[in-house]
Amino acid sequence: MAASMYSKKVLKKSFIVTIYTFLCVFCPIFVTDCYAKSDNSVAEDEWSKYKSLIDDALKNYQEFTENDCSCFTDVIDEDLAPWKERGGISQDDIDAAKSMGTKYQIINHKLYRGEKCMFPARCSGVEHFILKNIHKLPNMEFILNPRDWPQSPKPINPKPVFSFSKVKTQHWDIMYPAWTFWEGGPAVWPIFPTGLGRWDQFRTKLNKEADKIPWEEKEDIAFFIGSRTSAERDPLVRLSQSNPELVNARYTKNQAWKSDADTLYLPPADPITLEEHCKYRYLFNFRGVAASFRFKHLFLCGSLVFHVGDQWLEFFYPALKPWVHYIPLPSSLENTKELIEFAMANQDISKAIAKRGRDFIWNHLKLDEVECYWLKLLKDYAKLLTYKPTRDKSLMLISPKKDEL
Repeated sequence: MAASMYSKKVLKKSFIVTIYTFLCVFCPIFVTDCYAKSDNSVAEDEWSKYKSLIDDALKNYQEFTENDCSCFTDVIDEDLAPWKERGGISQDDIDAAKSMGTKYQIINHKLYRGEKCMFPARCSGVEHFILKNIHKLPNMEFILNPRDWPQSPKPINPKPVFSFSKVKTQHWDIMYPAWTFWEGGPAVWPIFPTGLGRWDQFRTKLNKEADKIPWEEKEDIAFFIGSRTSAERDPLVRLSQSNPELVNARYTKNQAWKSDADTLYLPPADPITLEEHCKYRYLFNFRGVAASFRFKHLFLCGSLVFHVGDQWLEFFYPALKPWVHYIPLPSSLENTKELIEFAMANQDISKAIAKRGRDFIWNHLKLDEVECYWLKLLKDYAKLLTYKPTRDKSLMLISPKKDEL
């Protein structure tokens, strides 16, 4: 009996020692593995919300295959809809909008303009596209705003004024393709003192530069450099200070610089060319005074574009879809750090979005599409005039430049 009791005690002690040894030897492995799986699970859960947004966006997206401007023309319908509802555009409507821009007429396939244009190069950039279509256009007159800021605010009665950019919920303005597709800016001193130049030439140049730096060779960091035209950019610059491994964001010193506060008390950065942007995988686009002129250029780097804020538009913006062509961010820059980390952790997804964005701009935003848009815009607009315009003798004839004939 005593021997039996002793045997049981030995077996019990042996069992305890065995369990203890097992836990000491193997538990760290299991615990580590468990934590690793838990971390991965958390990461997967964290990224799944973004992956779902991308999947849903792709399911609802229909790729454009036509080589015309049809992917943009819904904007024309929306911008002209208020005038259709009002029964058209009268002479009184045009007179009420005169102070908001420069008056143009097309009479018998000739283009006329008021003698004074606030920004001559901008007017010239617009006139290039109108003159390309002049023999296809009926008689009409319109008011064109060459400023950055739209001129017909809601909710007061709309004025028929053409502007390159607007906030759809705040302005009645009719959007037109900006002068920058041909000439007139934006100027960036000292690298682009007279502006970026023609879109067709610059996009070819930018595309060649991008080809030299494939995705795998780009620096795995988010990048922004520009002037402080809006305080919306501040959080990204501050994030760059706290997390330099994620973001390189700095302010330059432009003509509007007043004090060190305009660079957040940091040394101002030197401006860099758009070609130099192409070495970074993630590029940020912010609005400036109005919509940003750099937006279309950034895509051609083949980098992933983070587009901040969805309020300010140009005519081609609505055709670009969030999560399909770019990563959207609110103006508050909420979740910026997390989204950059998502992009870095999911390279295949990031590369695919970057390619779709690049291909869309390359295939659908050529000068042919810009000319096409101008033609449809002016034809549809002319149909809304409730009167027959007669030649305004105070306007000057605008002829094509010799190098554009």
